[in-house]
Amino acid sequence: MSINNDIRLSRQGDFIIAQSRLKFEGVRLKTVVLGGYGNFGTRICRALADSPDIDLIVAGRNAGRAATLAAKLGNRANSMRLDLAESNLAQTLRSVGAELVIHTAGPFQEQGYDVPFAVAAADAHYIDLADGRRFVCDFPQALDAAFRRSGRIAITGASTVPALSSAVVNHLSQGWENMESIDICIAPAQTAPRGTATLAGVLNYCGAPIQVWRDGNWVTRYGWSNPAHIEFARLRPRIGALCDIPDLELFPAHYKNVRSVMFRAALEIGLSQRALSVLAWLRKTGLIRHPERFAKLLNVTAKGLDFMGTSLGGMVVRVQGIDADGVQVRRAWHIAADNDLGPEIPCMAAILLARRLARKEISEVGAYTSMGCLKLSDFEPEFSKWGMNTDATAERGNLVSMAAT
Repeated sequence: MSINNDIRLSRQGDFIIAQSRLKFEGVRLKTVVLGGYGNFGTRICRALADSPDIDLIVAGRNAGRAATLAAKLGNRANSMRLDLAESNLAQTLRSVGAELVIHTAGPFQEQGYDVPFAVAAADAHYIDLADGRRFVCDFPQALDAAFRRSGRIAITGASTVPALSSAVVNHLSQGWENMESIDICIAPAQTAPRGTATLAGVLNYCGAPIQVWRDGNWVTRYGWSNPAHIEFARLRPRIGALCDIPDLELFPAHYKNVRSVMFRAALEIGLSQRALSVLAWLRKTGLIRHPERFAKLLNVTAKGLDFMGTSLGGMVVRVQGIDADGVQVRRAWHIAADNDLGPEIPCMAAILLARRLARKEISEVGAYTSMGCLKLSDFEPEFSKWGMNTDATAERGNLVSMAAT
């Protein structure tokens, strides 16, 4: 491998690219990470900068922050200023030779599809970390034709949900005759880095009506309601509350006989959990309309409670069904991430898929959700890299009857 560094600034249109020109033998997939210096974008850029077959560009509205991160990554990354709202986004991406765009600039709950359409028009592949239910669930129908015309692939929801969650469910239920219920809960560490955009996404549905698949029917529940006592393998028990995520809609459609699907989040500090419950009540009663406006304030306030929490977070996935022998079984998969490493988990699917695209291991074209794109075994080297512990266990009891109403 030969490397020739030529670091300079160049102006193309109305944006600036800080370039560290690298000449490598072989072909490298030019990858633009939108929101590349954010909470999740930073982690993705750090991982992809180490990939020998990826040419990385850290992108965002703040040219200084993008350039600072690229400099920390050394000669492995370039940076550029890029505003997603600009009208000529497709032209901009095409002018820098983008072949893959990874969109991390949430929240996605209120976003349309302008960015992925621009990526398709630029003849590039697309991956995002979206967790907005409508954004992810409606994505294939809205974008498939555009990406088929460009001969590229677009994958939405390449994050904890539904990429990792579906991989876990498939692993736990392998060989089963029938799936009856799925219950998932994430439990972030109190001291782990929190992104304001992530919190805004949570507040967006706090107290809002949510359609939940319960006992074979769609029922209306409210965001951050339905509290339940959740047990974890390596964490203390917590109280979890309902979150509106794509799995609530994707799983009933995919697992044809499943009768109940639930997804909750359980904060470590009870005061924080109760504060979100109060916001949910205020919105449900009409006293406030847009709790997401308080995201920045609550994010700052939460930091003041860090002394009450720990750096240990995790996730549990519980499934119940009929195994290959016709016996009703219940299984669970747990992951525990210490040292505030939990935010690495939502980034893993995008990293794994980007590397596969760079190695030309994905040949499909069109637009898809991330359900079933990866196996649990694909994630295991990433878990090991960060020292995360996983446990798969058989459990007793009926998951459907234990799920809170």
